[in-house]
Amino acid sequence: MGYVTLCLSFNVGGDIARRLLSTVWLFKTASHRMLNLAKQMPILPATDIGWKNTFRKIIYEVIPNRRYTDGVIVLVRSIYESCRQLGIDFKEVELGNWLMFQQSEKEYPVRNITLKQDYEFHITTIDYNGEVERIVVKPTIPKNYRLLLNKLLEEKQKHTGRVVVKDYGARKDKLWVHGEIQLTIPLDFYYKYMIRYKRNYGRLYGGVDVNTDRINLAIVDRYGRLRDVETFWFEDACRKGYPKRRARNLIGMKIHDMLKYAYHHGVKTLFLENPEVLGRLKVLWIRNGKRLHKNYNWKIMTFRSNIIEMIIMKAPLYSTKVEYVDLRGTTNSKEHDEIMRRHGLDRHTASAYLIALRGIERYTTIQKAMI
Repeated sequence: MGYVTLCLSFNVGGDIARRLLSTVWLFKTASHRMLNLAKQMPILPATDIGWKNTFRKIIYEVIPNRRYTDGVIVLVRSIYESCRQLGIDFKEVELGNWLMFQQSEKEYPVRNITLKQDYEFHITTIDYNGEVERIVVKPTIPKNYRLLLNKLLEEKQKHTGRVVVKDYGARKDKLWVHGEIQLTIPLDFYYKYMIRYKRNYGRLYGGVDVNTDRINLAIVDRYGRLRDVETFWFEDACRKGYPKRRARNLIGMKIHDMLKYAYHHGVKTLFLENPEVLGRLKVLWIRNGKRLHKNYNWKIMTFRSNIIEMIIMKAPLYSTKVEYVDLRGTTNSKEHDEIMRRHGLDRHTASAYLIALRGIERYTTIQKAMI
């Protein structure tokens, strides 16, 4: 089962801000301690219960809450498993510069980060003396999420919760925190209430080329004939100093614009370049000085992969299928240059057209094999 995370922004001050900061720092301190302990162990447990039995008592001494303790354990174990998948030395990994706390259980209601009526969240916090107190945070709720949150309560849908601190400081001797409450819900539940178009009667195909400042779409018929092209720009999102949340929102809007355009121009299936396999490794949680491949631009590839993942997640909202295409070795090929010359396309639009052609070839091959 897939999952999607809803990000709900908030700003708080005073004692609420103080208690949020104490909780995130305790959670991070516990994560550092567990990571160091795990590195020292010659053999680590193979099961969830084994990890919890090994580390729960030690972590509980730092952050005295069972659900947050298990959240630390799940986080560090996911880093370990990611390193195994990617061939990275676990002992060389360090934690990134994040501030957050989470609970690992999928439950309803989420006991430590509890959604209530009127979109309030009652959050369990811990101060540096170990005293526990529930605070109330009311984040900004986008209009398109209100129905989803109402249904979450109405249907008692199990989910998980996380609080992420994005920024903090003091103004006029008053502490403030800017952050997000992140709810992770099942993807099927998300599609059930967020779908834009329930049916797609299109018969065309679309090739999508993703870059750091744009999305290029090339629409073709089943014979590979070019029917239409369009570019969706988000140059501001990659400018230095541009707010990350605003950039994410801008990219999200352009993805919706692209999917809506494709839907209304008869596109039934989109073909996308297969993103680099990153496993469960997230640069938000760890950092490592090594690059996985020679001449591999990690930042650009991760950025592009994130956009591709957003397209994949949102395409079902428009009843549009998504297929992967392996385009390695063709971007600078003679075929690519010929497409640019013949159709008068720029290199990115030509790449989108080439992705569409490769997708049709693969799709046709699979259909023949099934007959």
